[in-house]
Amino acid sequence: MWCYVTYRPPGVTVNPLAPFIRVARGAVAVPVATALALSVLAAPAFADDPPAGSVPPDQDPFYAAPADIASYDPGEIVRTRKITPKLNDLDTRADVWQISYRTNDSHLQPQLTVTSLLVPKKAWTGSGPRPVVSVQAPEDSTGTQCAPSYGISSGNVIAGLTVKLSDPMLDKGWAVAMPDFEGPKSVFMAGPQAAHAVLDGIRAVKDFHDAGIGPDNPWTLNGYSGGAQATGWAAQTQPSYAPDVELKGVAMGGTPADPAAVARSLDGGPFSGFEAAATASLDTEFPEAGIKGLLNEKGAAAIQEARGKCVDELLTKFAFKKLADYSTVPDPLSVPSVAAVLKKNTMGSAAPAAPVYNYHANTDEIVPVKQADQLVRDWCAKGATVHTVRAWIGEHALEAVFRNGDVMKFLADRYAGKPAKNTC
Repeated sequence: MWCYVTYRPPGVTVNPLAPFIRVARGAVAVPVATALALSVLAAPAFADDPPAGSVPPDQDPFYAAPADIASYDPGEIVRTRKITPKLNDLDTRADVWQISYRTNDSHLQPQLTVTSLLVPKKAWTGSGPRPVVSVQAPEDSTGTQCAPSYGISSGNVIAGLTVKLSDPMLDKGWAVAMPDFEGPKSVFMAGPQAAHAVLDGIRAVKDFHDAGIGPDNPWTLNGYSGGAQATGWAAQTQPSYAPDVELKGVAMGGTPADPAAVARSLDGGPFSGFEAAATASLDTEFPEAGIKGLLNEKGAAAIQEARGKCVDELLTKFAFKKLADYSTVPDPLSVPSVAAVLKKNTMGSAAPAAPVYNYHANTDEIVPVKQADQLVRDWCAKGATVHTVRAWIGEHALEAVFRNGDVMKFLADRYAGKPAKNTC
């Protein structure tokens, strides 16, 4: 007798189609006894998994990639579990699942990350399938304990603050998918990797049917600040990387589109902790930048200190610091290897297929508006549909609050099939 065996512990599942996908990729069938033996040797110890949120992702086997992660397709589900969220009153408003899946880093190397699927408990009474929004939370951190999924499952306040973006969507009865788009290495401002994580997260949710979400549910993207960076990258990468993922619309605000321009604006100021996060992250994701070779003794210590931190720690520890103080060269951003990596992570090289709502305050004190305006020009020149809105006066965090009603209307109009405004 020849067959495949999939082990399903209580509350945790693995992709039930995975064995058949392996066959399609040329896997060889094995006897039941052999399959059981291999599953004992290779499968995680599900029965010993800690409860969701009881330990950080680095210590939770649910977040660990299987040894054969490269054999999974991008977006293919690895494991799932239904969790009890510990964030505010989320447990009374939504059912929540965590879905781990294969995605790719910036160099198209396989890795595993997790998305959180939030489905309102109240029945959807609108026309057509329930809308779903992929919400990219502004994690802006270098530690996996800062990931949105851990914030939802643990009640971690700092990580949980990023989840508040989902509240208005859930109130409308829309489902929300919130990917840990910084991935297993917690890399901030790595554009291609974030794009892959977002798009593969949508693929995973579309293939996960336990929550009543399937291939016919309409999708949009929404993100602000660091979340807008991931959102914009996903939008412009979708046509080439994930043509199977249809997007109805993209809302993004306070967008750090050009990391070099943002870094020059932040350098030595009260928010230079974002520079520390980006430096440590880009050194991790792009060793070809040669960042380590540019650091002086103080810089080598600082980059280590910047790893594994949430945004509040980074902003406190590295406020008013200058890159030149940590470097052996006066302008590390101009070093060719660094400049090339920063250019690779600058948005605008391709146009999104979905209509975009792009908003920003002209007086934004953290993310300068000029580099966001350049992104709009680049996208418009390539044929994108962009509705650009600029507040004459505004503050970075408050702009997300003040513009939320407009974002919700934009997304609702996209689900309704209304034509999008184009200010290009």
